[in-house]
Amino acid sequence: QVKLVESGGGSVQAGGSLRLSCVASNYTGRNVAMGWFRQIPGKERDGVATIDTYGRTMYRDSVKGRFTISRDGVKNIADLQMNSLKPEDTGIYYCAAEPRLWEPTLDGRYFGTWGQGTQVTVSS
Repeated sequence: QVKLVESGGGSVQAGGSLRLSCVASNYTGRNVAMGWFRQIPGKERDGVATIDTYGRTMYRDSVKGRFTISRDGVKNIADLQMNSLKPEDTGIYYCAAEPRLWEPTLDGRYFGTWGQGTQVTVSS
């Protein structure tokens, strides 16, 4: 059974950094498309950063230049380096994966497997 395990969430002051990691296990192939999504209570889950099968990335406008998604295509591990964090970055961050996505997308409907989420809290 495919499984995603996230780690790295926590609390930080504005301007600080956090690094999230997601391990996708039990996939038979390499270069699984992966992504990070964020949900704030009472709001829909929004795409933050994704990486497709080819390794191309897409970012939400509000995180461009501050967040970087990377992937180990052999181990199917995706990291999200978050720098210059702002209070509005606060939320539950979910990792998502799909065996093959041929272009990056922030639409969560294209991802079939989701992690349980990790809390990120940025205080002002």
